[in-house]
Amino acid sequence: MTERAVETWLTDMDGVLVHEEVPIPGAQEFIERLKASGLGFQVLTNNSIYTPRDLRARLLGSGIDVPEDAIWTSALATAQFLAEQRPHGSAYVVGEAGLTTALHDVGYVMTDRDPDYVVLGETRTYSFEAITRAIRLIDDGARFLATNPDPSGPSTAGKLPATGSVAALISTATGRTPYFIGKPNPLMMRSALNRLEAHSETTVMVGDRMDTDIISGLEAGLRTVLVTTGSTRPEQVATFPYRPTRVVDSVADLVDLVGGPLPLREQDDLPA
Repeated sequence: MTERAVETWLTDMDGVLVHEEVPIPGAQEFIERLKASGLGFQVLTNNSIYTPRDLRARLLGSGIDVPEDAIWTSALATAQFLAEQRPHGSAYVVGEAGLTTALHDVGYVMTDRDPDYVVLGETRTYSFEAITRAIRLIDDGARFLATNPDPSGPSTAGKLPATGSVAALISTATGRTPYFIGKPNPLMMRSALNRLEAHSETTVMVGDRMDTDIISGLEAGLRTVLVTTGSTRPEQVATFPYRPTRVVDSVADLVDLVGGPLPLREQDDLPA
């Protein structure tokens, strides 16, 4: 395969740039190299709790300076999808500011009376009342959408239930499965590419999960890099029926590759 110059970079956030609030070594240098290169880039996250402004502040607190317009969340992708599917519609939202703000910004009305959609996002305060209302609205005909299928998320105290788990609860009660917008849906990648007016053939996706970041990158036609600082361990790569273009220890290994081609790792160099 011919090595092609990389003109656009997409990268996951948690597990690639940070662990909670702790920066991963090399993340600051990687982002600074991207900004200095003039290449287009986006930091992608399935987390729909925070607005890009919130996430910029959180990353800045970890010493990583990402411009607000370089952050693309599942909440923004969901709002864009809804604006294209049913402009100026209505939704009952189970989620936080990142999702409600994104929907307001595209002209959506938040309501619990005959909404076009029930939209489920991430929140740390899921309430029985809100979930029950969502179930009844879906039973009454509202379309069911969710920002991402992640079943759990990390916290300093341990694992937390996430959007996918609550979606499963609602699905069990209603018999309706949601359409998930975030990774591994390649729609998340495509919307980020469209935002940058970029091409899949010259774009790389960097992620720490084979089952979300890498598969969605592959399905969107991107080259992919797996970093082993997050969820997927090197020895697990061979258990998947697909492979990333390259496996590296961390994002620090990519700093010197910004602005050039992405060297392909020899197949016998990948975990067997």
